[in-house]
Amino acid sequence: MIETSQLISHVQELVGERYVLRDHAAAIVADLDAVELAGLTPEAAAAALTQRLQRANNDRHLRVRHRPEGAASDFSGAEHEARHAAEALRNAGGFRRVQLLDDGVGLIEIAPCMSPVHLAEPYVRAAFTLVSSAAALVIDLRAGRGGTPETVALICGHLLGKEPVHLQDVEELGCPPRQFWTSPAATRIDGPIRVLTSSTTFSGCEELAYNLQALGRAVVVGETTGGGAHPVEAFRLTDVLELHLPTARSVNAVTGTNWEQVGVKPDIACRADDALETALRDLHLEPV
Repeated sequence: MIETSQLISHVQELVGERYVLRDHAAAIVADLDAVELAGLTPEAAAAALTQRLQRANNDRHLRVRHRPEGAASDFSGAEHEARHAAEALRNAGGFRRVQLLDDGVGLIEIAPCMSPVHLAEPYVRAAFTLVSSAAALVIDLRAGRGGTPETVALICGHLLGKEPVHLQDVEELGCPPRQFWTSPAATRIDGPIRVLTSSTTFSGCEELAYNLQALGRAVVVGETTGGGAHPVEAFRLTDVLELHLPTARSVNAVTGTNWEQVGVKPDIACRADDALETALRDLHLEPV
């Protein structure tokens, strides 16, 4: 069972002080007064808090997670590092499928999430080595749910030429902006790129699509994405409850804005299920 008043007050304090969308913070804090957690299990309490937190502006990054194995106080702590390391081994750093097709197209599917850069790097390097001879590349993000700016920048280093490219700044209240640039990789893809998206493509995977689209490097094919742009921090609420709170703003170096609440809009709109076939047709290649 959950001790309700202290828990809700803690969430209200964090949202009121740290939530990046300052125009929405007061309304979210006030709305939490009406949430009822008495008698709920931790899992049900997390769901109830998440529903209430997201009600004002549908910020899907703003949520409470139930962590039965133990909540973490931040994403750089030992608990999250162990979780990320296990996920990287299980999911190959987020590189679900890497394939060089007979017709000269490389296919890289990223799902469910890109691992932090120090864990993702060997998989990124292996993936781009495998498709290095491709005449064109399809990056499938339809089942992609997230990733870090550092990993996105690493991937973009294989796609954006010989010179460093400024991708975005991350701005946090009271802190100097953090800039993210590519480091051009020795193994680069210079041919055309198609990026596949769905309505559930989210967060760091959206950033990859948005960066490549904004720089004119890729054509996005599929559906408008979920619209979660702002970097998140984790805060320990109880032994098993963890608040995920957007505390910074992503500012793309080309557009001066981001994809928060609006998503990445495709250049070629179609059903997500049809996106691969549509992309290959646009590249004048046969479907897989």
